[in-house]
Amino acid sequence: MKSFYKYSLIIIVLAATALYPQTLKTGTTAAQVLKFNVGPRAVGMGGAFTAISDDITAMYWNPGGTANINSNEAFFNHSTLYADVGFDYAALASHLTGFGTIGAFVSVLSMNEMKVRTEAQPEGTGEFFDAGALVIGLNYSRFLTEDFSIGFNVKYINEFIWHMSATGIGIDVGTIYKVHILNELRIAASISNFGTKMQLSGRDVTRIMSSGAGGGNLVNSNLELEKFDLPLLFRVGLSDDIIKNADNRVTIAVDAVHPNDHTEFINSGLEYAWNEMIYVRGGYNSLFEKDSEKGLTLGVGLHYRIADLIKIKVDYAYQDFGRLNNVQYISLGINF
Repeated sequence: MKSFYKYSLIIIVLAATALYPQTLKTGTTAAQVLKFNVGPRAVGMGGAFTAISDDITAMYWNPGGTANINSNEAFFNHSTLYADVGFDYAALASHLTGFGTIGAFVSVLSMNEMKVRTEAQPEGTGEFFDAGALVIGLNYSRFLTEDFSIGFNVKYINEFIWHMSATGIGIDVGTIYKVHILNELRIAASISNFGTKMQLSGRDVTRIMSSGAGGGNLVNSNLELEKFDLPLLFRVGLSDDIIKNADNRVTIAVDAVHPNDHTEFINSGLEYAWNEMIYVRGGYNSLFEKDSEKGLTLGVGLHYRIADLIKIKVDYAYQDFGRLNNVQYISLGINF
């Protein structure tokens, strides 16, 4: 019982830290790449993955969940988002007996080049520009007891557009606590993207200005742009295997999410597994979020062991984005 109170206190402290807002303005945080969901399994379940987080995609949803990895795991995820924006994510994790699980991940946001347009040349100057983002991170997690795990991410973030860029450092913290009631009830909490502000700088903010008597002298001046917070996310989740036998498993999950740059929302989902080989998933993303375009999610998966020590995981998910149509996700995972 003392352990339960201790771990409950940790979760409460995490919650209190996250609920202190870094900004109160909607849509005014940097590095939106940090909010793009990772993994068709989690997406197919409506993003209700904080308390499940038992595979390598836990690095994104709840870094404490990678403690459940008991071998080596690699993961590759590609998504073509709205407006021809591409998002790729890759991760590698390894369990070290007696130490915990260590891992690394990288995510890349990319888009096609666009014309440079000005008021004087609205059809284009003949130049092109692009924009994107890069995130590189390290993960560590372990079980403190048989039922309680905790994990951390440290990540480097870079955003760029044409000749300007911004960098930042973010930290994620997550926990999962297993309660042996209702089969195995899992209670989880995570904080993502707690870190530095980001500020664009570069050649595009340089302006030539006149100075001196009569404005005869020309000097280069750099405009100082505003600094913006990272998109802080606090998640609390519950999950349970409501049916679990030798051949079938049905898992339900729900997450409550508090962002610092928008309204709170709920994610919910379920997963049916046959022989832990064939999977069917469904969920609803961003319920109660103000002006949300997200909604129904669906997914399937095939996890097949081709040798004693090698398992191939192929997953697919569909997400409705309202007026932005839909987004489809596909991933390849390998356990070895």
